[in-house]
Amino acid sequence: MIVEVLKSKIHRVKLTEADLHYVGSIAIDEDILDAANMIEGEKVQVLNINNGERIETYILRGPRGTGSVSLNGPAARKAMVGDIVIVISYAQMEFNEAKAFKPWVVFPDEQNKL
Repeated sequence: MIVEVLKSKIHRVKLTEADLHYVGSIAIDEDILDAANMIEGEKVQVLNINNGERIETYILRGPRGTGSVSLNGPAARKAMVGDIVIVISYAQMEFNEAKAFKPWVVFPDEQNKL
């Protein structure tokens, strides 16, 4: 049996940009991506703590070491700069493998630093 489980989570990161006129996605500082074991193009859910919105999009690499997190395209209407979001990705695996799997979870500080 295949199950879908939490793979990676960036818990409570602050949006630094929201660009409606950019091709969709969420751009995240590469340092944060590395710590969360996430990659460019990976499908993610973005959960907005401030307004309850939940969207799906994909990741773009943001400038390393800047703490930048930018919600782009139509998704930019679902958040404002300064909103706190959780970014989650999932993986599919065999049930027994999933029972032992430990996800990567990172907790950036208020300046989006690890």
